[in-house]
Amino acid sequence: ATTASSARAGTATKTGKAATARTSTKSAAGGKGAAGAGSGGKGGGGGRRRFFNYPRYGKGPIRRWIPSWRFVLGAILTGIALVCGIVIAAYVSLAVPTPDSVTLPEKSTVYYATGEPMTVFADQDREIIPGDQIPQHVRDAAVAAEDRSFYDNSGIDPKGLTRAFIGNVKAALGDGRVTGGSTITQQYVERYYTGETTTSYAGKFKEMLLAVKIDRQEKKEDILANYLNTIYLGRGAYGIQVAATKYFGIPASELTVSQGALIAGIIPSPSNWDPQSNPEKAQERWKYVLDGMLAEGFLTQAEYDEASATFPETIPYEQTNRKEGPQGYLIDMVERELAALPEPITREDLDSGGLTVRTTIDYGIQSMAVDSVNAMPQDSSPNLKKSVVTVDSATGGYLAVYGGADYLASQFNSATMDVAQAGSTFKPFTLMAALQEGKTLKDTFDGNSPKVFRDYDNYKATNFADTSYGRVSLEKATQDSINTAYLELNDEIGPQLTVDAAVAAGIPADSVDLDPVLSNVLGTASVHPVDIARAYTTFSTNGESRTPHIVATVTKKVDGEDAVVYTANTTAERKFTPENTAELTYALTQVVEKGSGKTASELGVPIAGKTGSTNENKSAWFVGYTPQFVTVVSLFQSGPNGEQESITPFGGYRNVTGATVPADLWTDYMGKVLAGRPVLEFPERPSPPKPTATPTPTPEPTTEPPAPTTGLVPDGLVGSSADAASGAIAAAGLTPSVSEQFDPSAPGTVISINPGSGSEVPLGSTVA
Repeated sequence: ATTASSARAGTATKTGKAATARTSTKSAAGGKGAAGAGSGGKGGGGGRRRFFNYPRYGKGPIRRWIPSWRFVLGAILTGIALVCGIVIAAYVSLAVPTPDSVTLPEKSTVYYATGEPMTVFADQDREIIPGDQIPQHVRDAAVAAEDRSFYDNSGIDPKGLTRAFIGNVKAALGDGRVTGGSTITQQYVERYYTGETTTSYAGKFKEMLLAVKIDRQEKKEDILANYLNTIYLGRGAYGIQVAATKYFGIPASELTVSQGALIAGIIPSPSNWDPQSNPEKAQERWKYVLDGMLAEGFLTQAEYDEASATFPETIPYEQTNRKEGPQGYLIDMVERELAALPEPITREDLDSGGLTVRTTIDYGIQSMAVDSVNAMPQDSSPNLKKSVVTVDSATGGYLAVYGGADYLASQFNSATMDVAQAGSTFKPFTLMAALQEGKTLKDTFDGNSPKVFRDYDNYKATNFADTSYGRVSLEKATQDSINTAYLELNDEIGPQLTVDAAVAAGIPADSVDLDPVLSNVLGTASVHPVDIARAYTTFSTNGESRTPHIVATVTKKVDGEDAVVYTANTTAERKFTPENTAELTYALTQVVEKGSGKTASELGVPIAGKTGSTNENKSAWFVGYTPQFVTVVSLFQSGPNGEQESITPFGGYRNVTGATVPADLWTDYMGKVLAGRPVLEFPERPSPPKPTATPTPTPEPTTEPPAPTTGLVPDGLVGSSADAASGAIAAAGLTPSVSEQFDPSAPGTVISINPGSGSEVPLGSTVA
């Protein structure tokens, strides 16, 4: 052993010497090179190694630039660590909003007062419903259609993502089509949290992280319910609730297995695969979903056989403009009224706020109004404007408004925007002012025609057809709408009181030509039909005024409950005493029972009303009310530049006045409205005060003759003027009444008297 050790040592010594010899040889070649070699030997042999050995020391000119396997492995591991760090940091820092904090645009629905939908406002027609209202088989259908690994995956599906990546690469090379690998959770993230479809790789990366994080934070049932509440399903429907109504006319809770499978099947391309436009593809997808539900164990074989027996039939779908036809005017009124509230509800609020708007419009009554207008004679001028307004006396809410045939053809509402001279519908305002001043219906006035009012620049007035009535009571003047008698009344009380009474009733103070002039009693002011409706509603409620409105309530779902956003003010404000209003209403019932509005008496119920006509027949009105309803019918005609023109006769009428077409339309329409309803009576007229019972004193003897009870018809009236004769008859304590007939004598000349001159008749008797 010793010898062997020595031998090995000797070998080592020899080797060392040889190395020394070689080194010495190189050193002899050049001192500078030797020094360099020594330095290199120190660094490469027994010295310190460099931490980052690249380019590689001691290698050839090419090999020194080729990384070592250690370098490559280190770089890969470092890269992996870096990517993992970035992903982990992004995951940790990514904030996931709670579902409660995510505001999705929801449709707002406007309803008639009777519950029928009027229209929908929506950026996205969506109605979010609680998850428990979505049947389990509808949920399962979505899973079978879109993500069969949904209940098992962690929010993303690696296999699906790989398939999508390969497919997209092939598509980029022109061999295939772009495909998606998103799970239901990823689609839920897109629509619920980001609100848009993600296409960029950065967006997909964030989407996947969100999907994983949400899958850990939320229950699968909640994710699926929110997904079905947000996805687009065609026909303008966002979410399963709206889709169920648009495809089958039922809520989501009533969908069958077969119906749910059809809707789920078209999720990838609902507009293109709608069964109405592409029944073959829709049926193919429907079968695919049902097969998937069977394969995944969501359906038994018996349930599958039943669901797949018949392809479900959908209801027709046609996109329409919601403001088409007469209904468009109602929708426009709703928008305007909401926007004018102290806290406005804007169009943006309607489009995305998920509001429920209840109007005051009664669907049945509105339909009757439209039908009655459509039933009018069709030979009228195309320039004729027609409007109908019905108000609920108890609330002031509009029950029906006809503002035109088609909103798309003309956006000018004839009931709320157009104005026309009010005509004789203004006389009740003068009557109310007179009653407030102590006048009674028994007071008499000169009803002859023509009549000149010298204190008003010799204003000359005439009655309709220039008929003279003699001296008439205020009741008679109202019944027959006698202009000259009402002008005399307006003169006595002062035209300003007529203006005041009109404004108190509800006529806007800034109405065109609402001036304190003598002729304002004849309705020279131009007003909207809704203004007249409001004013007469004050009469129908025994003197109480309410604000007219079309919106009753606005609500919004909060935590599943209806929270009130707005409620219309229906509080009444007293404007006139019940006694004066009852007296006025009685006078207007006589218009219907005996006077110019007699057409409406055909209905056989208590009705108070007033006809309205203007000079040259530029407008024609009939306003009638019961204790429940106030309805205004108005006709007026506009020229090419918007100017009012005389109504062209139509329907067989020689002239269109308030007593003709408007009264006929009112009677036809309100006959339908009042049919089957209880008959209500107006308040009784006030009784005159009873005298206090006091002892009757013994009359003192008197030599004065008793007051006369009869009078004599004056002599010499034949051949005189009608005005002179009427004055003489009135002076005799009798009542003149003038009628006309053809005679060769000069116009305005009295040709006969009845009873004859000298006849003795009771005082107050009428002399014709």
